[in-house]
This record gives sequence, structure tokens and C-alpha cells, in this order.
Amino acid sequence: MRDILEDIASWHRDGRRFAVATVVRTWNSSPRPAGASMAVAETGEVIGSVSGGCVEGAVYEVAREVLETGVPQLVRYGVSDDNAFAAGLTCGGILELLVQVADSTAFPDLGEVMEAVAARRPVAIATIIVGSDSLGHRLVVEPSGTRGSLGPEGLTEAVASGALGMLEHGTSGVLHVGSEGERRSDEVSVFVESMAPPPRMIVFGAIDFAAAVARIGKFLGYHVTVCDARPLFATKARFPEADEIVVAWPHQYLSKTDVDERTVLCVLTHDPKFDGPLLERALRTQAGYIGAMGSRRTHDMRIAQLRETGFSEEALAKLRSPIGLDLGARTPEETAVSIAAEIISTFCGGSGHPLTNTTKPIHRLPLASHTLIATDH
Repeated sequence: MRDILEDIASWHRDGRRFAVATVVRTWNSSPRPAGASMAVAETGEVIGSVSGGCVEGAVYEVAREVLETGVPQLVRYGVSDDNAFAAGLTCGGILELLVQVADSTAFPDLGEVMEAVAARRPVAIATIIVGSDSLGHRLVVEPSGTRGSLGPEGLTEAVASGALGMLEHGTSGVLHVGSEGERRSDEVSVFVESMAPPPRMIVFGAIDFAAAVARIGKFLGYHVTVCDARPLFATKARFPEADEIVVAWPHQYLSKTDVDERTVLCVLTHDPKFDGPLLERALRTQAGYIGAMGSRRTHDMRIAQLRETGFSEEALAKLRSPIGLDLGARTPEETAVSIAAEIISTFCGGSGHPLTNTTKPIHRLPLASHTLIATDH
């Protein structure tokens, strides 16, 4: 629901009735990932998308019915050999959606969810989708505690524990547990939508290429920081899309800031006195992507220096240098596209090859699993 929260905020404040359809599971080449949502107001207005236009008409009718009855529905859309165009998913994918009323009456904790997201606090919504008489019952989970109930105390506690783990990694998907919360059973399926703060992109080096990378990083949904030791260049006027401008020596800033496995580090300084200490620090972090700009000669010198510092070949393999995919890019904007393409490929497991030369599904799940089974720790 996160992708439409800002848009439905006014409906919620005004007390308007509306239903939300959320993708909870996908198979094959599905057009939208789990968590994609579409809201339908009682007045007929529509916000968001669950399939890029394929099944929105059918979902709209289900949402209207749910608004009329107040009863949530779990619906599935796909294709079959004898009815390939009936659902509109001609790509061959399958979508499962939960459609339920989500206004201030049916979902009284929605306001708190909106506040948490606005304040960049991690929050998750766990919703029963299969295996219980409580279809659509929700549990709001934050590190500080929970709101709501899924019925049995054991079920609520087990789901809260599993949702916290998913929230920590920023993953959304289906959690399977027993009807009383048993860890090694799967009678109940609960969709957990994690609304963790956006992942970070830290761009080092306030150059023209950095401005283009900051723009595309923001477009991809990152919280973008630009860091440079030169106050003359590191200004909001030069980087209006960046969420944060930091004037500091890059390696010193990196040693004091939070970095996790979702963090992207783009080293564009192209200056050895910055690059050396910065990359030494970067390779010791958990960053999911570390890329450095420079020629192949610069790369060879950089790798040799890092080896002398004591980095293993396994550690050096984390460094994407020269940064980006080979697209033939020349301008800052084209270069930013090549960097963004490599970042997406790194996190989603893409080959970087033209789709016309590949046979794997076009739309794939990220490398992190989106279907989890709760187990004892």
C-alpha cells in the first residue's frame, strides 16, 4: 500500500470510504510485484495500479463489490490455454490480490501507519489471506510494538516475530504459520507488507555525473546523499534532487553513517586522495553495491593498492569498477542510466544481456525471497 499512501491520505482525513486491492502473491512473469496497490473510492475514483493496466477493470468491479458488502475478497488473475485474454494477463503471469475496505473505520490504525512512513520509521502491515476465518484481519508491526490482533495470541505473536524479521530486511511477502502460531506448520498464510525507510544511495564526488546519478537514484526510490569535501561544489543548488548534502571527507563521513545490505555506494570522486581511503572503508561495510568511476588503468592501480592494503580477492569482487554496464554511454545522463542498470541487475539478479537474447522470465523476484516460512531461531 505504500505506493499510494500519499494519494489516499486525503480520503482518510476526510473520512471517505474506499477499498484497496493489494498484490499479495505472484507467479511467472507477473507485471507488478507483491505490494503493488490500487484504491477505489466509493465515489468511483481510482488511484494506483496492480498490473500496469492488464486487470484494473476487473479489480475495479471487485473493489466496488467489496465496498458494497464490506466483505474482503482474495482474487486471482492469470491466463489459460483456452481463455488467454479473459483476465488480460497476456504476459503469462498470475496475480493474487486481496481486496478489502481500508478506510478509517475498517482500518483505524491506517493513520498511524501513514505517520510512521512520513517519519521514516519502519512499519509493516500483516494481513491474513488464507487459512483462517479472519480473512483480511490486520496487525500493524513496528520495532516498538504491535497494534491490532490476528485472533489467537500465539498466531499474533508468531506473525509479529516473523514480520519484524522481514521488516528488518525491507522485504514483503507471504509468511506461513500454524493456526495457533506453530512455527513448523503452514495452515495460515499472512501477507506482510514491509514499509521500511527507502534504501540509501550515497554518491561521493560533487561532479556533473553525480548530479545525474542523484536524479536517477531519486527516481528509483532511494534516499540520496551527496558527499564531497569541497563546500563550493557540494551545494543544494547543484543537487536539488538530493535528500541530503554532506560537506566532509568521504571516508570520514562513511565511517560515521549507517550502511546496510540495501545501501548503494557510488564513488565518483575520480581523485586518488579521496578514492583510496574511501574504498578501503566501503569494502568493509555491508553495502549491497559499491561502484567506482575511473578508467581501466585507474581500476588496475586501485585494485593493486587495495591488495597491498590486505584485501582478499573475495572482498575485491564486491567492487564494481569501472562503474556501470557497457551501454556505450557518453553523457552524464547516459552514464547514470548505465550505473542504474548495474544497480538493478545486482539486486534483482539480472544478466545485463538484451532480453531478446535471453529465455528466463522477464519479471523476476529480487534475490531476497518473497515467500518465507517461519521457523524456530
